[in-house]
Amino acid sequence: MPAALSDRTRGWLRFIWDKATTEDDWSINGTPHEWWDRDSTPPMCTFPRFDVSETAYILPVLADQTPAWREVYSRIADELVGRFTTFWAAIDWITMVGHDPNRDQYPPEWLAYLPPHLQGRYDPPGWPANGVEPWGLQPDPIAADGNLFFRGFFTLLLGTYRYVAGNEKWEQPFNMVGYREQTFEWTHYRIAEFLNQQWKDRPQGPHCENTKIWPFCLSAAGLGLQLTDNTTGTKFHGVYDEWVEFAMKNWIKKDRRGGLLEFPWYYDPIEEVMFGHQVGATPFAALGITPYVLPQNREFGEYLYREAVRLLGWDDPKKPFHQFLPDPRFLPATLLIAQDLGDTTTATRIREYMEEHCEPRWFGDEDTRFGWWFGTGEKYPRGQLSALTMVCEAASKGAWSQAFNNTYHKDRFSEPTVEGIDYPTVGVMRAWNDPEEGVLNLSTYAATPSRRGNATSFRITNLPDTGAVTIRLDGADYRRWRATGDTTIEIDTDVGDHEFKITTGVHSGARANTSSASTSTSRVIVSASAVPKIYSMSGIKTCSSSCC
Repeated sequence: MPAALSDRTRGWLRFIWDKATTEDDWSINGTPHEWWDRDSTPPMCTFPRFDVSETAYILPVLADQTPAWREVYSRIADELVGRFTTFWAAIDWITMVGHDPNRDQYPPEWLAYLPPHLQGRYDPPGWPANGVEPWGLQPDPIAADGNLFFRGFFTLLLGTYRYVAGNEKWEQPFNMVGYREQTFEWTHYRIAEFLNQQWKDRPQGPHCENTKIWPFCLSAAGLGLQLTDNTTGTKFHGVYDEWVEFAMKNWIKKDRRGGLLEFPWYYDPIEEVMFGHQVGATPFAALGITPYVLPQNREFGEYLYREAVRLLGWDDPKKPFHQFLPDPRFLPATLLIAQDLGDTTTATRIREYMEEHCEPRWFGDEDTRFGWWFGTGEKYPRGQLSALTMVCEAASKGAWSQAFNNTYHKDRFSEPTVEGIDYPTVGVMRAWNDPEEGVLNLSTYAATPSRRGNATSFRITNLPDTGAVTIRLDGADYRRWRATGDTTIEIDTDVGDHEFKITTGVHSGARANTSSASTSTSRVIVSASAVPKIYSMSGIKTCSSSCC
């Protein structure tokens, strides 16, 4: 039986629902809402798209916890993908053209990411330098030699949408905004195919900025290809396995006992420099990529994790726990892998430290939202860091890796499914089909406490025989429901804490006779203040030869 969503997980879900469904303008004429994180992990990740992509990380885990209720996760994922097609998603590639004119004015904390012999004449991480030689200006943020840290994370986000929603919406052509407001037509498949072909031509991997090759971004891109393969049936992921072999031979230095000595932040093939270990960054460079590595190459991921926590002493309860770097990003990244591997010693130490130092708290109307502030003093939880931390809150041992290796995830799209929940008035803690009993188990709660007791209703779809359905509510027979079609019933109830047991007749190996189940898109009933939006594309025009 899947565990119920925890109170904190439900609070975070409420907040990311707000973020995803509240209309804001990501076009060249607008500005994203202030709760989208543009400050974490400078100078690399200070763009709102990193908050968008990391907000999605929890969604596959939640879909596996409540496999019979996914509509809210699908809506959030859809809104996140929509934002990733906009000007603000690709703002760095579009506006940071040429070399940074302020290369000689970086603060000390930025210099820690730059090779000493290149400081003062070298662009920082996060500055893509679109237009520099030998590549020249490339107006499409996706079809570029560089910019992997856009294309790779977008592939992972698109795979996440397909995993939780189960439909082909983003397999249809959509427009990506590029340089000088040009638009370029892409699909999920074409992006993954382009990435795969590009990677085949470059065994060391495509680069992000012109020209830094990051194991971090390559591993996220690889995970995106794996999820794409698992959800669509493509065969694109092999390039990552080949890259791991390349990295093990060329980018890792071990001692005589096999212990990790050196691992880079990035490699610059133009300057021929491998950078990171020179400033003692090896354990953090290794830990930063493990959430992406472990689900797709367990041996490599576990090696990096075990060696990094050993080097830091985080796995040794006899040593005091130190964060070391001011950036707390590596705490939730390490905690996630510690939990996934069942390393309770390290997980407990990190969790206790974060509870004391990273400001978890409830907020918002009726104190129904939850997040982590990390000492920022800001109005909202710090987005990227909270998103990583909340995956740890939701995921049990092995759950993170399982989400990217779940070969049975498509079954849920043809099984009895809860739809039409009036979220965020009503929330769902549990929703899963028991194949032995032939019962759909559903637990609801008042997501908006002030609406407790109000009338509400929802549907159960993908039923093989509505005439054979029986329902028990909170332990008693329940008859306030009706068939609304051959495969669907509607249940009347009230907003509150309830336990439904819906006998569906779907047992192990049985599937509902609904041919459209795997391709239909659920609609979420929402309040008038949270209607679906269209991202502003004002001022955007189709590419022509006179655009640039």
